[in-house]
Order: sequence, then C-alpha cells, then structure tokens
Amino acid sequence: MASRYSIFSLLKESFRGHRGWTPAWRDPEPRPAYDFIIVGGGGHGLATAYYLAKNHGARNVAVLEKGYIGGGNVGRNTTIIRSNYLMPGNIPFYEHSLKLWEGLEQDLNYNAMISQRGVLNLFHNDSQRDECARRGNSMHLHGVDAEMLNREQVRKLLPMADFDNARFPIMGGLMQRRGGTVRHDAVAWGFARAADSLGVDILQNCEVIGIRQDASGVTGVETTRGFIASRRVGMACAGNTSRVAALAGLRLPIESHVLQAFVSEGLKPIVPCVVTFGAGHFYISQSDKGGLVFGGSIDMYNSYAQRGNLPTVEEVCEEGVALFPCVSRVRMLRSWGGIMDMSMDGSPIIDRTAVDGLFLNAGWCYGGFKASPASGWCFAHLLATDQPHPVAREYRLDRFATGRLIDEHGGGAHPNRH
Repeated sequence: MASRYSIFSLLKESFRGHRGWTPAWRDPEPRPAYDFIIVGGGGHGLATAYYLAKNHGARNVAVLEKGYIGGGNVGRNTTIIRSNYLMPGNIPFYEHSLKLWEGLEQDLNYNAMISQRGVLNLFHNDSQRDECARRGNSMHLHGVDAEMLNREQVRKLLPMADFDNARFPIMGGLMQRRGGTVRHDAVAWGFARAADSLGVDILQNCEVIGIRQDASGVTGVETTRGFIASRRVGMACAGNTSRVAALAGLRLPIESHVLQAFVSEGLKPIVPCVVTFGAGHFYISQSDKGGLVFGGSIDMYNSYAQRGNLPTVEEVCEEGVALFPCVSRVRMLRSWGGIMDMSMDGSPIIDRTAVDGLFLNAGWCYGGFKASPASGWCFAHLLATDQPHPVAREYRLDRFATGRLIDEHGGGAHPNRH
C-alpha cells in the first residue's frame, strides 16, 4: 500500500530530508494470467483498472502500456474538463465525469491541480446565439449548470478580446462555471498510484503484439514480455485502437488523426477561464505557470505519428490572433501532438465486441481527457458485470449499423469533421 499523502507526512519527510518517500507505484514482472487485462496505460486504462479494483473488488488486474505511464494522449492534450454537451446520449455521461473530477483528488489522495475556472463558448452571430441557447437549455433539462452571458458580461471577463472585429464580432457566450482544467500528467500518476495500492499490476514497456482466441473467445494477449492469459481483455488504446483491434480480426468505425496543441511563454494572467472561439475551431486557457495553452482542429489526414504539419499551426495561430490581437507578439514555446481515435459520429464507444471476452473503449475524438474518470467507471462496470452502465448505454458499437448515431457536431458520418 502506498503511503498516504498529507500535511503530516510532508512535515515528517521535511525533517528527514525527504529520504522516506517510496515510488508511487510498483514495477512488477508480468504474472502468467490475470482475471482482467487492460490494454493501454493512459487515463482511461488506468481509471478502468482503479475502478475495477475499487468498485468491483477485482485484485488480479493488469494494465499493459507499450511505453511509459503518461507518454500517450493523457499527457498530450489541453487539460480541459467540461460537460457542456447537447445530445441526450452525451450529457449524462460527461456530467457524471465532471462530478467524478470534482471529488477525484480526495478519492485518489493525489493533487491533480483541478481548477474549475469555467468554460466559455463564444458566439458571433444570431444563429450561433440560438445554438448556444439550445445547448444551454438541453443542459438545464439534465440538471447541468449553464449560463448565457451577453456582450458586456463577456467584455468584463475578456477585456483584451477583439469585440469589434468586422468579421467575427463577439456577441456573447455560453458559460459553464464548473468546467475548467486539470493537470493531465498528474491524472495519470494519481490513477496509477491509486490502482497500484489496490493490487493492480502496471506493466510498462509491455506492448501487445497479438491477441489469442479459441472457440470460446479471447484466451490472452501476446506481448513483448511474453504471453499473458486472460478471458477478459479491455482495449483502451486511443489512437492505436484500430491497430490493436486488427490483431483480433476486427475492423472498427474509427479513424486515427493527429491533433496538435501548443503552449506559449509565461505571461501575467490575461485569460481567466477556458475560452472557445465560435468563428473557428480554437480554444485557449492559461496554465498556472502563465503559459497560454491552446489548440484547434485535427490535421485532417490519417496518421499514427505524434507530430503535425505547419499549415495547421498557422491556422490555429491566425484564429488566436483574430480573437486576442494582443497575443500576436507572444512567443510560442513548444507544441505536441496526440493521436485521436475519431468515430464516425463524434461520440465514443464503450461496448462488447464480436469476440467474446474482448471489450472496446474507443472513439473519443476531442473529448478523451475530460472523460477519463467516467470512462474508467463505465468500462470497469462493463468488464465486471457484462452490462453497460446506465450513463453509457447509448455508446453501443452497433449504432453505426442501426443508424442510432449520436451526432454531437452535426457533421454526419465523417470522422475528420468531429
């Protein structure tokens, strides 16, 4: 069991020169067999393992990560959390996730730097105002907080924004004050530490290279560290889901695209909340160190590479300057890319597959990080009970065959539009 973090343990270690701290989680050797195997050691995979142990009493659980913990999408995002969705299939799930975020630090005994500073979606014309009003009303019907702000209320929050831009005048915005940001790598470390303390084996540098099956279904996985047996295998592999699913002979309705994100040099506080630009796909917040963290659309071509192209960098920066002209002289410090598993309707999949004992958690598009706690909660429920959790019951794999899509963006069956 990991030692509990507290002000008392901090004071104790201060007097001891901080020589008593132990590793946050173990580095065990793989066992021959497990009751549950989770493929993917990102936020979703670690959360699944944690809730399997906590909620369902599972102790013989392994998380297989091909690299190191925090090296995938859980450490390659813009840290935003929110539940300001429109569709009935999405609102209950993301609200459940936001509620889990609100108590996560106490639950994990780990400082994830959760900051509910608010998420503001700007609108720039009458039709966008109507869309924001519709979204806010839908949120209210599900008991979720939403607040329409007029032009002057937004101006008080963002005095540096260009309100009189001839092409994109700011008319107001939809605010969710419970939304905000979380330190992404701390989420991975917190879930890993908490899962390990409940007996979960976290196996780093353990890539899955094959999935064994017999007449009854899955029997285990081939890895770079040998064969590991299990009758229940959950895939939580984000942008590499298609690759892993192909090992079992599955073809999924998702595509992999690279999504770039950026951070600037440190500045004094100028952006008090998360802001999205209604006239383009641009979003921005400010980190605790002062850097402006921002991103935009995916690069619009299929890729498994964690890097992007320069035209997207230019487009994102143009939209940022159109919204905040003052950032035109700010230096960009670094950029990074994550591999997005883009579903056909922009909404995720948490379901069984056609292979008995093989379960799927994928298709998160832009919403993967904010969904981490609820994704783990619901995927653990599915793995343990073989039944979908009530807030994730619409995330069926067969909805693409039956036509029961959850088209949140309204872009139709085009993964790159979501």
